[in-house]
Amino acid sequence: MTGDKRTARERAHDLVAQMTLAEKCAQMKYDAPAIPRLGVPAYNWWNEALHGVARSGAATVFPQAIGLAATFDVDGVKGTAAAISDEMRAKYNQYRTFGETQIYQGITAWSPNINIFRDPRWGRGHETYGEDPYLTGRMGTAFVQGLQGDDPVYRKVDATLKHYAVHSGPERLRHSFDAKVGEEDLFETYLWAFRYCIDHAGPSAVMGAYNRVNGEPACGSKTLLQDILYGVFGFQGYVVSDCGAICDINREHHVTENEAESAALAVNNGCALNCGDAYKWLKTAVALDLISEETITACVERLFEARFRLGMFDEDCPYNDLSDDVVECPEHLALSRKMAQESMVLLKNDGLLPLDRQLNVAVIGPNADDKSVLLGNYNGTPSQYTTLLRGIQEAAQGKVRYARGCHLTQDQVGRWEEHPLREAVLAAQKSDVVILCMGLNPQMEGEEGDAYNGDMSGDKATIDLPSSQQKLLEEVAKVGKPMVFVNVSGSCLNLCRADELCGAVLQVFYPGAEGGKALADLLYGEVCPSGRLPVTFYRSDRDLPPFTDYSMKDRTYKYFQGEPLYPFAHGLSYTSFALEDLRFEGGAVEGVLRNTGSRRGGHAIPVFLKDPGDRSVNCRLAGLTRLELDPGEAAPFRVELCREILDLFDDSAALTALVDGEEVQRRSAGKK
Repeated sequence: MTGDKRTARERAHDLVAQMTLAEKCAQMKYDAPAIPRLGVPAYNWWNEALHGVARSGAATVFPQAIGLAATFDVDGVKGTAAAISDEMRAKYNQYRTFGETQIYQGITAWSPNINIFRDPRWGRGHETYGEDPYLTGRMGTAFVQGLQGDDPVYRKVDATLKHYAVHSGPERLRHSFDAKVGEEDLFETYLWAFRYCIDHAGPSAVMGAYNRVNGEPACGSKTLLQDILYGVFGFQGYVVSDCGAICDINREHHVTENEAESAALAVNNGCALNCGDAYKWLKTAVALDLISEETITACVERLFEARFRLGMFDEDCPYNDLSDDVVECPEHLALSRKMAQESMVLLKNDGLLPLDRQLNVAVIGPNADDKSVLLGNYNGTPSQYTTLLRGIQEAAQGKVRYARGCHLTQDQVGRWEEHPLREAVLAAQKSDVVILCMGLNPQMEGEEGDAYNGDMSGDKATIDLPSSQQKLLEEVAKVGKPMVFVNVSGSCLNLCRADELCGAVLQVFYPGAEGGKALADLLYGEVCPSGRLPVTFYRSDRDLPPFTDYSMKDRTYKYFQGEPLYPFAHGLSYTSFALEDLRFEGGAVEGVLRNTGSRRGGHAIPVFLKDPGDRSVNCRLAGLTRLELDPGEAAPFRVELCREILDLFDDSAALTALVDGEEVQRRSAGKK
């Protein structure tokens, strides 16, 4: 450490001891000012890295988080995060030459979002890793590990788990909403992935949520922060508020009278960093005896321990040498394309796919040539990208006709506006096969203020396709040509009619800048589909409990009592796989996976646990692995089951493991 043998904690303690109260309070704001007399440069803590370096110019844009989850590829997600952190560090190394960093220029990433996607109407669900706590925990852990690096002394980037906790809509109520949740759902669903990531990845930070939880504002909750996060979970990092959330404590939640009380409540319970301006009242809070200077000092020491651990004050930090050559480098673009391939889920195929490149195709739909559906939200700006239409055009050898077909949402258009439906019908008539690119875009599902969905503030009122697209589907189907339905969305939609009318259905989420190339790779059989759904695809809004009900009853594959159109973890391939010699003993499932088809393909193996005597839950995902096999190749696998989930079952329970639809009983009672 530039010859300094002290630990990051010791250096932070010694530095903060030299600060005045005013200086310490100022350092607890996300836009921390410089302290020239101590050699501390200004630093802006706010940066984003959800699926690439965001809002900071050119960067590799990987598939949206929900698409990364669909890969079921833990190693791939870790590699993706490592690539992102390389680009973030490289940009920071350039920005710091100006003597300070501005917003979106630092190395403290406010990612990943590990909230549970409990309801498909939540607009921000595509920022998450889906509906399952275990999958979310595994993906979140891999992402944190990739961001933070493996140097024994320095962190490459700080990862931030968000939003803690019990946070998944409604967006329009988030500043005042009180999420009421029972203890079982709290720990088995909403907090599970946070604890798993803390135990297995050691994240630097946690971001508090806007809402209350059982009456307590999340960013000032003694129960959530002091008792559970720092107490039960043993978290060692720092807590940052969501932006403006501290002021919400008095203005929206009405738990306190003013900003000074809100700031004191948050800091007393462990929230060290404020995105917003409430902490400018901390000096007043000290004067009013609402908080002690010692408590403030402890928080500031946490923040500077993080900055020392990031090597901000050391010239020999190994990450200082990362240059902008890594930004959108060929290796990162190739990885983005590979992850996009793996993220796409083949939901139905009656033999129509893969397509012959010689076929004449009609590419129809409002999402076919839309750049925004590649990028999702919290995204960077790719200097090169391939829309779905362009990817097909570049790969096809037959004639490609394009027609938008309809407006994304409008049912009626003015008399002077374009009426694109007939063009779509004509294109279909002149082609051998139709590729329909429909669904949503990030302006239709997202965060309050970023997505514009009427009074839903980014949430969805329904899981149905917009009526304009339903009409387009019906009219094109009347032409009678084979149809491939490509659904672009970050969430479940009602695809019942597409399933009935189309020979193949693909879910591509928001696939990143290489999405068009990846889609063409799958459509024309360059690679086999291997993605699996990280969420349940329901048939109707009638399947869904009230949006504001945070009970998990009848939600997600674990508790849903109905019949979904496509279940959680569903995903087809162009090749076939067989499981052989399955064994479930102690804490692991073992066997052999054989590629019995004619194509090379990837295959994720999720393992679910079920206690036949417990009717309260259908089953629980408890382990997964992923293999790539050539035709005829066989490989052994071993899936270590999650200890935290095994501990939910009694040793004598007659446990059943569900592996690709096959059931295998645990051979021996007791757990290793």
